[in-house]
Amino acid sequence: MDLGVQVEPQFGFSYADVVAIAREGESSHFRALWLSDHLLLGPDAVATDCLEAWTLLAALAVDTKTIRIGPMVTSQSYRNPALLAKIAAGVDQVSGGRLEFGVGAGWKAAEYKAYGYAFPDAPTRVTQLVETLEICTRMWGEPKATYRGTHYRIEEALCAPKPLQKPLPIWVGGTKPRVMRVAAKYAHWFNMSDPSNPIEPRIADLNRLLPAACKAVSRDFATLKRSLFIQVLAASTRREIDEIAGEVGSRAKMSGADWRKARPGMIVGTPDEVGTRLLGIAAAGIDHANIMFPYKFELVGVRALRGVARSL
Repeated sequence: MDLGVQVEPQFGFSYADVVAIAREGESSHFRALWLSDHLLLGPDAVATDCLEAWTLLAALAVDTKTIRIGPMVTSQSYRNPALLAKIAAGVDQVSGGRLEFGVGAGWKAAEYKAYGYAFPDAPTRVTQLVETLEICTRMWGEPKATYRGTHYRIEEALCAPKPLQKPLPIWVGGTKPRVMRVAAKYAHWFNMSDPSNPIEPRIADLNRLLPAACKAVSRDFATLKRSLFIQVLAASTRREIDEIAGEVGSRAKMSGADWRKARPGMIVGTPDEVGTRLLGIAAAGIDHANIMFPYKFELVGVRALRGVARSL
């Protein structure tokens, strides 16, 4: 199993913050730097910056060297699918073939309303996800691509240059059986989300539902890799852990202990303690752990897990 670090631009990261985390991840044996794809933290968060995900990825393609980069996950709703295919191909080229293309159905209703996007029901958004993947994969693989779906269509659309990687790795994220079936048909990876919930039941659901999803589309389960989105609070000492929890809890106007109780799925501990939990996750069949550290303590967490990432 290898590790990735999740960054949520909606929390207020500057570009310098993101570059520092990415470069620390490179030197600490993390495989990937992931960005969520959001447009705002909340309707009233007027003082909280939220850098656009694909703009960030294009810049990181130049300002990093070895770490893989990608959205976890990009919302199919926010960009015309043909344009999204072009953007992803360009970022893969600029990065020297380091893009991981993570995509999902979209969920944050406040963003849709604020930006004037239609917000259909969840089944419709999943159908739109399927059509997006049809368009992207055709544009990446065909000289001219045509597709006529219920929601999206293209007519002899060009994508030049193509992605440098052949194939470009596709990740689908979510929790529901239908989304797993979408991943089984189109993706190389499935990322199990809901990181605030306890880990073991999510792994059990993943290992029960994903084989069935693969069987439904006649795919060998062994060819679809599994990723788990998790929250981790890691630091070198228990005292530092308590200090971080206290500071992060104070932002939410609660004690550090209450903040931790509100996150039953979070792994908390020193490098050895976290490493033991990660080894257990790997033993359960997980190929990648996508880690979200407490906001503003990403560098502390990545540094704490340097040895763990190297040894997994």
